[in-house]
Amino acid sequence: MTVAQPDVSVIIGAYEAMPYLIECLASVEAQTIDQTRIEVIAVDDGSTDGTGEYLEEFAARAAMPVTVIRQENSGGPSGPRNVGLGKATGRYVFFLDADDRLGPEALRRMVAIADENGTDVVLGKVEGVNRSAPKSMWGSTVGRTDVYSSNIKFTLSAQKLFRRALLERHGMRFDESLFTGEDALFTMEAYLRADGVSIVADHTCYYLVGREDGKHVTKSGGYTLRFDSARALMTLIADMIPPGPKRDVLMVRPFVVTLLPQFGPRYLKDSDEVRRHKLELAKPLMEAYWNEDVARRLRVHERLRLHLVADQRPDLLKDVVAFVRAKKQAPAILEKKGRRLYLVYPYFRDREAGIPDCVYLADAREARAFPGYRESTVDTFMQRAARKVRRALPAREMRAAA
Repeated sequence: MTVAQPDVSVIIGAYEAMPYLIECLASVEAQTIDQTRIEVIAVDDGSTDGTGEYLEEFAARAAMPVTVIRQENSGGPSGPRNVGLGKATGRYVFFLDADDRLGPEALRRMVAIADENGTDVVLGKVEGVNRSAPKSMWGSTVGRTDVYSSNIKFTLSAQKLFRRALLERHGMRFDESLFTGEDALFTMEAYLRADGVSIVADHTCYYLVGREDGKHVTKSGGYTLRFDSARALMTLIADMIPPGPKRDVLMVRPFVVTLLPQFGPRYLKDSDEVRRHKLELAKPLMEAYWNEDVARRLRVHERLRLHLVADQRPDLLKDVVAFVRAKKQAPAILEKKGRRLYLVYPYFRDREAGIPDCVYLADAREARAFPGYRESTVDTFMQRAARKVRRALPAREMRAAA
C-alpha cells in the first residue's frame, strides 16, 4: 500500500532539552491538523539528560510517524536541522526548537494559507514566554507579500513553514560553520528565493520559551560570533541583490539587529582592547555596505553610532553610547518653518567633532512626536510652487489661466 506524502515534516533538533521537551512534543500531538498529515523527525544531539530516551518513548506511542536519530554532539543547531532536513518527506518542513512549543492550530493554518496562495514560506505569529519576541510583522494576516514590502526581515529565526521543494531546488542547508545567526542566513535566502511569503497574524502559532537555566542558544557565544553572523548575512544579501534601494532596505537588518548591539550599553563595559577589536571587525563591513541610503532608514541614535563606527571614532562613540544608555530624550531643534527637525544628541554642530547635520536629522516617524513639526508632502510642495507661479503672472494671464 502506498503511503501518502505528509503535508508537514516537523524537524526537532534537541540538546539537553528536558523538561521543556515534554511540552514541546505535547504541542505537536495537540495539533488540529490530521496527524496522518504530519511526520516528526527528532535529532538528539548528544544529550545526557534523558532527552534521547524521552524522544524514543514518544515515538513508540505517538499517532503520527516519528523518526528519532541519536548522534554525538555537533556543537550547534545547524547539524541536527540538516540531518532532519535530509530525512524529511513532507511537502513542507517546520523547524521546531525542543524548548519551544506550537500553538494548537499552527500547522493547519500555515499549510492552508501556503496552499491557498501558492507561497513558499509562511510566518506564524510568535509569542514570547519569559522572553521577548518579534512584534512588528504581525499587524494583519497577509496571503502574499515579500521581504521588501513588509517587516519580515526582522524575524529571521528558522521557526517558519518552508516549502521543501524550494529548499531542495536550491540545495539549501544551514551553515554549520556559524554558531550564531545560522538561521538568519537560511531564512533570508529563503525569503529572497521564495515565490511569495504568507503571514498568519490572527493566531499564535509559536511560543518562544525563555529557559530558566539560561541555556537558550541565542544567549551563547562571544561577540566575535556576532560579527561573523553580520558578515555572513551582509555577504549573502550583497551576492543575491545588486546595489540599489532593495539591497539597502535589507542591509538595515544586519546593521541594526546584529552589528549595532555591539555598540550599545555593553560597549561601555568592554575593555579598551575589546573596543578596539570591535571597531576593527566592523571596519570592513562599514566600508563595504554602509552608505547614505542605508543610514537614512535608521533612527538618529542608530545612525549616529554607526556613523562613528564607520569613522572609527571611539572617543566620541563612548559618550554617545552613554547618552543612549541613560535613555534621555534628546532635545529637538526645528528649522525650515518646522519642516526640518534635528535631535540634539552629543556633538551636534560641534565644530571639532565635525559630524554632518544630516546624521542628526529625524525622519517623519521620529519627528511626528514633537509639537510644532510640520510634515512636508508632495502636495504641499506642489501647492507652494503653484502659488509662486500665480504670483509671478500678470493679472490678465492669471485670469486666463483660471
